[in-house]
Amino acid sequence: MTVRGALEALTYNPLRFTRSRWPWRSLAYLLASAVPAALAAGAVWLISRWLDPLGVALACLTLIVLLTPAVTAFERWRIGLVDRDPLRGRTVPFWWQVSNAFVISYALWWIDLGVVLLSLGLPAMLLTAPLQPSGTGPVSSSLLFGAGLVLISIAAYPITAWAGARAAMTRSILCPDDAGEVRRSRARLVDAFEVERRRIERDLHDGAQQRLVALSMNLGVAKLTLEPGSEAHKAVEAAHEQARLALQEVRELIRGVHPQVLAGRGLSAAVQDAAGRSPIPIEVELTVPRLPEAIEANAYYVVAEALANIAKHSKAKRGWVTGTYDGRTLRLEVGDDGVGGAILKDRSGVADRVATLDGVLRLSSPAGGPTRLAVEIPCA
Repeated sequence: MTVRGALEALTYNPLRFTRSRWPWRSLAYLLASAVPAALAAGAVWLISRWLDPLGVALACLTLIVLLTPAVTAFERWRIGLVDRDPLRGRTVPFWWQVSNAFVISYALWWIDLGVVLLSLGLPAMLLTAPLQPSGTGPVSSSLLFGAGLVLISIAAYPITAWAGARAAMTRSILCPDDAGEVRRSRARLVDAFEVERRRIERDLHDGAQQRLVALSMNLGVAKLTLEPGSEAHKAVEAAHEQARLALQEVRELIRGVHPQVLAGRGLSAAVQDAAGRSPIPIEVELTVPRLPEAIEANAYYVVAEALANIAKHSKAKRGWVTGTYDGRTLRLEVGDDGVGGAILKDRSGVADRVATLDGVLRLSSPAGGPTRLAVEIPCA
């Protein structure tokens, strides 16, 4: 899996993280703050030799305005050290860039370099202990050196975390449309997936299903023309049964791709239908109006997958589905009285479906039950 940024690298296991290049890239990112800091400090020192304090302030503000394009370009370049995704979206107003350049040049660099010094100061002292003349013996020096190695590995975490946070801050300031573009592209993907799914459903319904119906009818007619008990009759009867089973499987597949009841009557009816097919009694309290197709489809498949998991793993005697809609948010809960202990995987189908709609997913499943899966999907 390709890691896209420093913050994501923090999810590595400790050994892999400390051996990766992300701590070094993060350190380089923070140390690069010394460039605008040196320019700002040097400008203040030079200007203060000829002007009074008020003149120094005005001159520094003027200098920041003049250097804003350079500072912005520098920030766009160095964000690549800790974030692989390029900055997208429209360019922010110039006065916004000026504010960002001022904060970077006169405020944030203190924090950047301070994090580096605080994180590496003590480990550096311990690592140089064997080189310092002192009363400690070689054993103590070795212990101090070992402690320095441990602490410098730990220091990689605050350095990387702050570098990732600073990059995220810069991204939100310079390209505030990034998040909006991600949401829009995600919505386009959901819509495209829904269109493709409906096409597959239509092709199965009008193509494969109709051919299997015709085949089943022809085999039934052929069976009637043969002598009962003959070898040919037995072969045609077996083929007729296989065609019937194939037709049943195709119908189940079509129902799984996009249930007709969901398209015709909406989410409430589709959930009632899915609950009725469950081998475990499911109580449904869900009355919501018609919603956009993408929301109805994803909400239905979340409920359907949750009901399938209840039937397979929960050992429950009963389950339930409840839901409300307040005009802005669809809220669903699927639960059971089973053994509990369910775990929600990050890359599960349920989690991915909810994520595509900017929804929130919560799972409560203590040992011994009950299990509750709560979903909130924004609809406005």
